[in-house]
Amino acid sequence: GATSPALSQDIYYIVPSKCTECVGFFDHEACAAVCPVDCCIPDPNNLENEQALIARARELHPEQSFTHDFPSRFRKDAGGEAPAPKAAANGAAASDGTAAPAKPAAPPAAAAKPAPAPAAPAAPAAAAGEFDPVTWAVPIICKDCNEGYTIPYRHFQVGVVFFCPQCSGSFVPNSTLYRRVKSVFEEFYARRMRARELVERRREREATAFEDKQVAEMASFKSELEEIAREMKPAGKTVKPKGIAAMFT
Repeated sequence: GATSPALSQDIYYIVPSKCTECVGFFDHEACAAVCPVDCCIPDPNNLENEQALIARARELHPEQSFTHDFPSRFRKDAGGEAPAPKAAANGAAASDGTAAPAKPAAPPAAAAKPAPAPAAPAAPAAAAGEFDPVTWAVPIICKDCNEGYTIPYRHFQVGVVFFCPQCSGSFVPNSTLYRRVKSVFEEFYARRMRARELVERRREREATAFEDKQVAEMASFKSELEEIAREMKPAGKTVKPKGIAAMFT
């Protein structure tokens, strides 16, 4: 329940004493994993090990039961990982749901890097992946420097703060803009998916009809050959051997 004094009005920092770096809850640092612009950065001046972090988790969450096989990024590999720096986050929450300025970190200009835009499918055969919202990217033009960058569609939510990688200018989607972007993306890809499904069903029907025709033509061909075989007659009259010739037949 304790609070820490603010060190900046623009940058949020995870309070080290309130953060377990997700040890005991996940096998990774969740704030860094979900950060849309990679602004959860490590603090090299605050390294902690698994024992200290799980002890803090038990202290902060006495109602939680932590078994011997609790989730931890230190246990991902058979040999374990070296202790990683505690993550500092711009606008991210601590493991107990709180976020407050406490420990300096790099400025947003060095930390706020947009997620790379997904590569466009190279051929129609690979286009199925384009219907996965994870691959969608929302283009943004910075109001301050007029440079463009992209935001992953799955992170484009009302009230989420994004930063321009060129000038660190902030951008916060409002409800009107969110509804418009959602409508444009989802209606476009819904139409595109329906059109592709229609084409694929037509191709499937055509392929089935073609195979049926091929089978019928082969059956007719074999029937015709059999009919010819039945109608074939010897070219000349068969002569039964007589006399000495008959003795050698």
